[in-house]
Amino acid sequence: MKQGAMKDIFMIVIKLTVTCLVAGIIMGAAFLLTHDAKEHNEQVRDEKVMLSILGYDKANPAPKTLALNTIYRYIVTRGETQSIGYVLSTETGTQFVELDLEGNFLKAYPISQEIDKLRKESDRTGAVQALISDGEVRYADNFIIAVNDGKRIAYILDGKYPGFKASIRVKMALDKNLSMLGFEVLEHEEDPGLGAEIKQKWFRGQFEGKSFEQLKTADVVKTPIPDDYRNAITGKIKGEEAQNIRAKHVGDPIHALTGATISSRSVLNGNKAMVTKFAYRIDKLDKALQQQGIKTPF
Repeated sequence: MKQGAMKDIFMIVIKLTVTCLVAGIIMGAAFLLTHDAKEHNEQVRDEKVMLSILGYDKANPAPKTLALNTIYRYIVTRGETQSIGYVLSTETGTQFVELDLEGNFLKAYPISQEIDKLRKESDRTGAVQALISDGEVRYADNFIIAVNDGKRIAYILDGKYPGFKASIRVKMALDKNLSMLGFEVLEHEEDPGLGAEIKQKWFRGQFEGKSFEQLKTADVVKTPIPDDYRNAITGKIKGEEAQNIRAKHVGDPIHALTGATISSRSVLNGNKAMVTKFAYRIDKLDKALQQQGIKTPF
């Protein structure tokens, strides 16, 4: 091959390499910029959903004294032994509080970073793992304790459970006594026009106001939802009349979606499981914190 041709090929390779490098830099920068924006948008969307299921909206805005305290739950594995740990905020700073599987207190580890600086899972897990030198930690989930004017008023849970086709992901709010305030369906793959109707307000609204005991014993029935109950849930009936109607029906079973009894039952069973597990965990955590004199903002 002639020297001139070799030179041309070499120059083409150099140009292509430079072009690829520049393109990579541009794509990387674009990813960083859009990634931060995406995380911010997701956070804003999450906050909007949380306030909605807590009962706040434009007509009834959240008070300035409302505080949302996030608690992150971890699984700690040491050989064949497992325990549960919680990253939470206390009056003396962020701590990792470890309990055994029966809920007995094991140890509290101070974390130097403020909890607001540990929102990214990688940062938070790294900080927790640095504390546990004799085992491995795995992030499990989180929940939020809502406090207004220093008093605990509600809990917000994220959950995922089996649907008819795939998983259903929800965000749920409970009052301080574990009665259902409401929930939103965030993701699902149920059939359009059938199971996908789990997002409908009249269906989700049947859970609102149910106590923990009512939820645990609730069942799904195929009978149509009474018209007055549906209208009270969807807002066609308002005010005190709607409240009275909802109070009258709060102990009713869950009226299934037409042609989607399995999806309806999946939501009921999934919500039951979420609340039951959370009730056990928050009871054990509260008792451990109280026994150890660990004071928190919630």
